Amino acid sequence: MSTERFKLYAIADLHLPGGQDKPMDVFGVQWRDHVNHLRQAWVDLVRDEDWVLVPGDISWAMRLEEALPDLDFLGRLPGRIILLRGNHDYWWQAIGKVRRALPANIHAIQNDCILLPDNTAICGTRGWDLPTKEGVTAQDIRIYERELQRLRMSLEKARQSGARRLVAMMHFPPAETGGMPTGFTCLMEEYGVSICVYGHLHGDYGRRALRGRHRGVYYRLVSADALGFRPWLVSDVDYEETRSPVTR
Repeated sequence: MSTERFKLYAIADLHLPGGQDKPMDVFGVQWRDHVNHLRQAWVDLVRDEDWVLVPGDISWAMRLEEALPDLDFLGRLPGRIILLRGNHDYWWQAIGKVRRALPANIHAIQNDCILLPDNTAICGTRGWDLPTKEGVTAQDIRIYERELQRLRMSLEKARQSGARRLVAMMHFPPAETGGMPTGFTCLMEEYGVSICVYGHLHGDYGRRALRGRHRGVYYRLVSADALGFRPWLVSDVDYEETRSPVTR
């Protein structure tokens, strides 16, 4: 595979049916027949040599067996796909079992990273509600701190790989709209992440989401509905304005 020719895309919150009779247009008319819209846009844009990041909320399935048709659907699309778990991916349990079920063109990240042909490392973790969110509980704080550790593990794997560029993917937003520092953003700055894509937010929340460059990291919401169900071209970001990975 040529390191010069492939493109990198991102799109989150596919919400594939997972065998569930769950009409998505209850979330807005934009979700009507969204799987077909997604398929058509994907096929129009993505080539076999391209890579697509999918940071969470992949399928409504409750068990891995129920998610298999959705994984097969993704496996038949062009490109190579990197998955990350979202808060609605109840089917995603033991990572080894998940990886064994994936089609050949699909990879999954958990506590590690994936190195692309151009020496870009894809890192990430699911994330969680931020400690500043109203109504956050002690259990939420514990999960948040665990997710910080998982992100550090992933970033450290990327640093050890000798990658020349780090791209992070999260499901939950790493910070609030104003871009005030959080544990997640501080880690990404520490390790020299260039770009962070994330999902989870929809509707009015999505329109107010963190975007653009903050303290050297470029943030982009890539929820499917926010993108009109068309994968976003990560490669469009000016890498020259982003920072290089930290070496120690």
